[in-house]
Amino acid sequence: MKVLKFGGTSVGSAERMQALVSLINDGTPKIVVLSAMSGTTNALVEIANSLYFKENDKAKILIDTLELKYKDVIQQLYKSKDALNKGAELITSHFDYLRSFTIDLFTINEERAILAQGELLSTALFHYYLEELNIESVLLSALNFMRIDENEEPDMKYIKENTKAELNKYPTVKLFITQGYICRNAFGEIDNLKRGGSDYTATIIGAAVKADEIEIWTDIDGMHNNDPRIVENTHPISELSFDEAAELAYFGAKILHPTCILPAQVNNIPVHLLNTMQPNAKGTLISSKTTADSIKAVAAKDGITAINIKSGRMLLAYGFLRAVFEIFERFKTPIDMITTSEVAVSLTIDNTKNIDAIVKELKQFCTVEIDIDLTIVCIVGSFSAEKQGYAMRIFEALKDIPIRMISYGGSENNVSVLIDSKLKKDALIALNKGLF
Repeated sequence: MKVLKFGGTSVGSAERMQALVSLINDGTPKIVVLSAMSGTTNALVEIANSLYFKENDKAKILIDTLELKYKDVIQQLYKSKDALNKGAELITSHFDYLRSFTIDLFTINEERAILAQGELLSTALFHYYLEELNIESVLLSALNFMRIDENEEPDMKYIKENTKAELNKYPTVKLFITQGYICRNAFGEIDNLKRGGSDYTATIIGAAVKADEIEIWTDIDGMHNNDPRIVENTHPISELSFDEAAELAYFGAKILHPTCILPAQVNNIPVHLLNTMQPNAKGTLISSKTTADSIKAVAAKDGITAINIKSGRMLLAYGFLRAVFEIFERFKTPIDMITTSEVAVSLTIDNTKNIDAIVKELKQFCTVEIDIDLTIVCIVGSFSAEKQGYAMRIFEALKDIPIRMISYGGSENNVSVLIDSKLKKDALIALNKGLF
């Protein structure tokens, strides 16, 4: 059994949906996870925002505009009258549902239900297309087996049991279609795995069914060794370890959602990143396999804030770091980088929601300085402690870039530096030239 996930661009038009058939219809057992058509989730967010602010007339216009897009899609997607009628009925049903919120009370629960409509539409439309082609498939509702707990984490026990129960209803079927991103929460309400969560859905399902492989299909031919939007002449990386891929995803590689690596890694299921626009391209294979010492890639994470903490009482004082970390824990604010000296601690965060409250508590026992508009540049590869020369290559490449912080040692897969965001492009280009 394989799990294949196709992103919004891969199902972004009737033509793209039609092109998927050759990628999934080979007779081998598989579960196909689909995102909403590209642009749909953003449109649904805008509709929900209009309803939230009681701008119902604006919401009606947005709903009408999105409905016209889908009506155009089915005219291009289907040939038979029966398929066209089924597609039209589906669209009418979903958009009448959206319009009902312009009349009734709108709450946060309804917002999540609205955001789920994109995946429900894309999967049903694709399933109808397979029916028109006489390709046997079953449309599984992710709302029947995907659930998060009260901490918004996947309820893996529930997911495993209910995924297998759904599949066992169709013992002779080899092709299943389901939705990415959407789920139910601990109260049974429609919820989601947050933005980018379709990758997460695929790896969670892969773990639940112990898949042989998980394929993530996007519009890029694998994970690149640098940001192709900024740097020329980048190239896809053929193989990465789970740890290397996780570092790159967390520190800015947009092709992969950071949370999606863990379910596959825990269950040792290879993840293959592939390109629907170039299906014969090799892509990137992520697995437990580790390669010889090497520098694999560079990624950058923007929107970083540095907090510099100084205290004379820190000198030789046990418990100081615990007191600092407890403040961040109370406000559920993760730390990206940290460096220490005898009298100072510098750390970075990317979530500044509670920064004022954090600083207020820190100032009770130390002085605090804040730096904003920073970027973490992450150099990823396999850096064993015994291997010589990597640090020299990295910092020789960055010799003209002022560096605020350096982090190495927490992982053998990551050397991170903190720089001013306005120097990000120069740093990525310099590293590309110096390392690759």
